[in-house]
Amino acid sequence: MSDNPDVAHDPSARIRRGHLPRRRGRNASEIRDEAMHWIGFTGLAGKEDVLPAGLNLHERKFLELARALAAKPKLLLLDEVLSGLNPAEVDNAIRLVRAIRAQGATIVFVEHLMRAVVELSDRVAVLNEGKLFALGAPRDVMRDPRVVSIYLGKAYAA
Repeated sequence: MSDNPDVAHDPSARIRRGHLPRRRGRNASEIRDEAMHWIGFTGLAGKEDVLPAGLNLHERKFLELARALAAKPKLLLLDEVLSGLNPAEVDNAIRLVRAIRAQGATIVFVEHLMRAVVELSDRVAVLNEGKLFALGAPRDVMRDPRVVSIYLGKAYAA
């Protein structure tokens, strides 16, 4: 997800301007309803008329997530989506990712916030210099002495 506030193709802009493309034989009303569903799902209800530049970082990230979810992906790739969020926003994002998983999507994400990695991951892969360094359950990988010494430090070894 990008931090670009000038995203030109966001659902709210399309709703506001009435430029809803036909998709798979659906009419504009059905497409608008679906866009509103994903805006609400990501916690942006009430912001439908706000351009991306008027949203904060957290809201822009979730707007981009709403756009991705509208495509109904089976696999969702997330890159540093928690970067720059405050603790309350991180908690909200973790709840949202859990809700996405509950709908059946597989999520692959790059993340450095270890709390989120542990809470959201079934399996963790650690890369070092482009090569697989460790693979396994989050808590096991975080206790791997090599991972601790290179990436985490002693605080995570316990």
